[in-house]
Amino acid sequence: MGFLKFCRIYPIVFLLIIFTDMKAQVNNKDNLMIGAEIFIEPGQSDYNVEGWFNTLLENNMEITRIRMFENYMKNEHGGWDFRLFDRAFSYAEKYHIKVYANLFPATDFTDVGGFKFPADEEHLNRIADYVKNVVIHFKEFSSLYGWVPINEPGGGNMNDPLAQKLYNTWLKEQNAKIEKDKLTDYHHPSFDHEKFLRYYNTWYLKWLTDEIRKYDSVNPVHVNNHAIFNLASQYDFPAWRTFLSSLGGSAHASWHFGFFTRRKYALAMSANSEILRSGAGNIPWFMTELQGGNNIYSGIEPMCPTKEEIGQWLWITIGAGSKGAIYWCLNPRASGSEAGEWAMVDFQNRPTDRLMEAGRIGTVLKEHQQLFSVAKPLNSKIHVVHVKESMWVENRLARDSSKDEIRLPGAVMKSALSYFEAFSYMGLQPSLEELGEFDFYHSSYQGHTMVLSHQIAIPVKYHDKLRYFVRKGGRLMIDGLTGYYDENAICIMINDFPLKDLFGGSVSEFKYMGNLFSLQIDGENLPTHALKGSIHPQSDSHNQVQKIICSDDHKIYGLINDYGEGNVVWIPSPIGLGARIADNYKPFIEFLQRHIDLSDAIRFEPFLDNVMMKTLKSGDEYITIVINKSDSEKTVKIMAPFALRNPAMLFSNGTAFIKNNLLEIGSEEIAVIHWNTH
Repeated sequence: MGFLKFCRIYPIVFLLIIFTDMKAQVNNKDNLMIGAEIFIEPGQSDYNVEGWFNTLLENNMEITRIRMFENYMKNEHGGWDFRLFDRAFSYAEKYHIKVYANLFPATDFTDVGGFKFPADEEHLNRIADYVKNVVIHFKEFSSLYGWVPINEPGGGNMNDPLAQKLYNTWLKEQNAKIEKDKLTDYHHPSFDHEKFLRYYNTWYLKWLTDEIRKYDSVNPVHVNNHAIFNLASQYDFPAWRTFLSSLGGSAHASWHFGFFTRRKYALAMSANSEILRSGAGNIPWFMTELQGGNNIYSGIEPMCPTKEEIGQWLWITIGAGSKGAIYWCLNPRASGSEAGEWAMVDFQNRPTDRLMEAGRIGTVLKEHQQLFSVAKPLNSKIHVVHVKESMWVENRLARDSSKDEIRLPGAVMKSALSYFEAFSYMGLQPSLEELGEFDFYHSSYQGHTMVLSHQIAIPVKYHDKLRYFVRKGGRLMIDGLTGYYDENAICIMINDFPLKDLFGGSVSEFKYMGNLFSLQIDGENLPTHALKGSIHPQSDSHNQVQKIICSDDHKIYGLINDYGEGNVVWIPSPIGLGARIADNYKPFIEFLQRHIDLSDAIRFEPFLDNVMMKTLKSGDEYITIVINKSDSEKTVKIMAPFALRNPAMLFSNGTAFIKNNLLEIGSEEIAVIHWNTH
């Protein structure tokens, strides 16, 4: 049976096959590993290549990733010649370095990150032949740790013949399942393109994994997505869990953190990591790429990370549950648009301060291997939720030339990030997850808070799930245009708003107010962005109790609606975006503190701008990772609902000092503190 015919007949089965003969998985209790990518290309001397592996060993790095260029594996006659990479794998064996082999089929010299989809069936067959030859050959090396089937999936071109053929097949399948649209009187945009792109990313990744598994059923398969704040809606992480061994990501400040200023790159790393942690679910995650050095012509923002940033980013990923991280790169490549960039060694192959700082952290991880290997992130029962359909609708409707944040692409994600930032300054560790990843199957949500900040489109299938969350004791915080559209970009707030029982009413109207205005809530003047939504409260026979928290001129702009055992805090104005744009979180955080259950959270008292904390639990022991991104020394009071005793400093890059629960920490410093409860 031909490949495409199989896809036409069994499109769903193809996605859901789970390989049961996989003998090796990356385990959630594995030891943490850090490393740096070694870039292999022609012209490198034996002396240099061996030296790079030795450099990893000397700096407590146990893992590398190698990009397996097909273009460097062919001789002048087109035959396979693996000697360039054989040498690297042999040196990896000599120096006990594990290798993630990143498949990289032949592509144009200018294609820095690799193509995301095959062009046609002939190209697909060539890729299959490449995978076969590379996997069969390199699986024999004991240094091989696992496979990365594609570098940075997401954002690819769907205009090629194979994509169009698969799209037509997929569309027929979808149309066969969908009943006649009951809203055909409305003209609304089709989101088939976005849905198919999400499907296609999964399809190709699964196809590549299946090709690897034909020849290697043992070694792990891992992938690194990228540009998560822009491309999150393209990734179906729950589907990926069914065939990947672990999930990873690329988090390059110069490429991927455009929503943030440099001072807030640590916050960006934390948010990126939490999205990956949520996406990984029950499989481990591992940060596949962190920026290790200077970028000049490549990347979007030129920068060279400081040694402090190198340490901050690594500790943040660890605090979010990563099993380690790999820096890009150890050595600079000699050719291409990245030539001479990104490296952690200098041009004389000497370790930079950045590499030595990463090595210092590696020493700590080795010395406390058991403590960190079983440590798990301690979630604060706060769930900041983004919705892929909101991103789809926004991308269709947003205007790149607008002066208002709310009309620009990215406002949906930035609004979620504003709450994530506020909670982080409180010392909390919120999750950051897509609505489809949230677990709606618990019997109680007492003490849990879900935030839907300016998530403009909520699919109808989640309405009852949100009701269930609140009815079972959860608190739902809503702001901005959350729920304005359904998944088809149809405005559902006009006429009979279907969520009025849960929210506590309907919106009367939204008024445009300019970039920033003030909204007084609970006596606090909160910076608010662009839109002021007024509420027509709902009164029914469900014994609901409502408390007005924002009103003037006989109009209501915010309320709390009791629903079942929980409640909803609803402010239909973008207060999160307002705090972010004004870069003034004080009134916003003081508002949040009145409406969040902090009784069982490890946190700061009081909150501290530009200071954040990640918390791990390891058996009966705790690890807090505090990072001060402010421009001055801070005294941090760490509060817990139980006694944290015997604090010991596991790592500091400065003069941080802890006594009892008071931490003195300087600007740009990291403090990693071990506590016990005995």
